[in-house]
Amino acid sequence: MAREAIDARLMPLPIEWRPLSECIGQILRQDVFAERDNPPFDRVCMDGIAIRSKDFERGLRQFQIEATQPAGTPALQLSPGENAIEVMTGAMMPRGTDCVIPLEEYDIAAGTVSLLDSASGGAFRNIQRRGSDSAPGVPMLKAGTRLRSPEIAVVASAGLAEVSVSRHPSVMVISTGDELVEPGEPILEHQVRRSNAYAVVAALHEHGFEHVGSDHILDKEAMLQERLAQHLAERDVVVLSGGVSKGKFDFVPKALKSLEVEEVFYQVAQRPGAPMWFGIGPRGQAVFGLPGNPVSTLMCLIRYVIPALHRAMGIHEAVSEPIGLASALNLGRKSMASFVPVTIQYDARGARSARHHTPNGSGDFLSLAATDGFIELPPRADVFPEGFVGDLYRW
Repeated sequence: MAREAIDARLMPLPIEWRPLSECIGQILRQDVFAERDNPPFDRVCMDGIAIRSKDFERGLRQFQIEATQPAGTPALQLSPGENAIEVMTGAMMPRGTDCVIPLEEYDIAAGTVSLLDSASGGAFRNIQRRGSDSAPGVPMLKAGTRLRSPEIAVVASAGLAEVSVSRHPSVMVISTGDELVEPGEPILEHQVRRSNAYAVVAALHEHGFEHVGSDHILDKEAMLQERLAQHLAERDVVVLSGGVSKGKFDFVPKALKSLEVEEVFYQVAQRPGAPMWFGIGPRGQAVFGLPGNPVSTLMCLIRYVIPALHRAMGIHEAVSEPIGLASALNLGRKSMASFVPVTIQYDARGARSARHHTPNGSGDFLSLAATDGFIELPPRADVFPEGFVGDLYRW
């Protein structure tokens, strides 16, 4: 399969160290361990008073406030007698106490607390016990985790000012063809807009890749070879749109071969996007040759390129999710896998399904607008019934 062939040849991306403030969205390449018990002490969970639970159990309902324990201060010691210590959320539990009664359950006047009839006072009430979240030696986060705001907080709690993360690949997106014209430039009847590259660059940015460039190369063999050589020397990944087929002006495979890029495979048993090309450069550079039709380009990018680069960064995330068809779908007799654009819809019970939008050919990029992604369906000689489950790949 195409995925296995790509994974077998794609090299893992190197590690770099970043300060924690620059790690949002990055991929962790180390396990993160707690530097101490977490929480590091028995922690007060609600504003109130700290008492001995045995005093409550023996019927005591009035207490004298002897001190206040705010957060961020050393633990006080409760004195013997009918006393309590006022405590704030996040504070250390005062020594000699094992119960927090929240302020909603008592009245206070002149330093005397009178518990309401609704008050309760069992042991360890409203207390987060030391080490209940994590303990040293047990990973709180594992390598391959994407660092979002919750994970950043975990790293900070471990006392780490910087961590090792995957270096982002440097990607060059190349479209080829004399017929392509940039948006905003005058266009002739026989020309088309250069749109594929914009979609590819946008998708790469949307999926978190930072170092993405773009180039347009005309169908001139010498120019193609020169520019490809430059990009291969400077980039980890080259993504081409168009020019990889066997046509008279499809110079890309020949140019890549002359630059010692090894062809790993050409063509995949799928529709759309069958004429996809993948190769490896002399320094391990990954070269993806995507079909030139817009629907094929974007689907191959989402199905193969982005997941492969994520795996090279060490990401452990599912790239697809199962979903059932909202209605029957007849694709005709198909001997290969099919990719069909879909939108996700929900019924009155909240159950979701995929509503298909069959494009008018692989050049019908308008059919992708407002869709959520595409569903991959296996080869099938008859109709896919309502509820048939396929793999959803989101844009």
